[in-house]
Amino acid sequence: METKVIVVVGAGPGVGASVARRFGREGYDVGLVARSADTLERLESDLRAAGVNAASAPADITDQAGLTGAVERLAQRLGHIDVLHFNPSAFRHADPLHLSAGDLLDDLHVGVAALLTAVQAARPAMPSGARITVTGSMAADQPWHEACSLGVQKAALRNLVLSLDTALAPEDIRATSLTVRGTLAPDTAFSPDRVADAIYAAASQPADLWRPEMAYRG
Repeated sequence: METKVIVVVGAGPGVGASVARRFGREGYDVGLVARSADTLERLESDLRAAGVNAASAPADITDQAGLTGAVERLAQRLGHIDVLHFNPSAFRHADPLHLSAGDLLDDLHVGVAALLTAVQAARPAMPSGARITVTGSMAADQPWHEACSLGVQKAALRNLVLSLDTALAPEDIRATSLTVRGTLAPDTAFSPDRVADAIYAAASQPADLWRPEMAYRG
């Protein structure tokens, strides 16, 4: 049976790394995309030490050509993409009276628009049954005004996932957003590893009971 493949966009040291390890334990080959080559090298090394076939491609996710190339290279190297996980967001400590329109657009490029680039690059390598997952947040519904761009990103991300799911469903490619209803913190119910467990469960939903949004409440 052909090995399944996940590509994690935004594979930082938190949830992104935990998602990579979680799917790796289930026998997936893992592709990693992040800006920091050093971060990718450490995570790829850790995965390989655990017996996981891993590959990485550094890219600035706001660079459309760079992110497209990174995803395409991983698809070519690993053969196909069964799960595409999108993890990034931009945190900017600025309330709506001090956040500039330009800064808001920059943050939306990181936390929302880059998903479009990643999906469009991955789609030719995604077979029937492939899945798209994203790390959502309660900030979509309960924004903190002192970092208001994060709430805008997460609300827009969830909305985009709904559209992607509808557009791709005829190909049996489904998308879902996991809304994390708590604050990420190690050694709690909202640790990155626990959230990664929930993301794996979201990706594993049966097709006939598919939900394009799931909530993780710890």
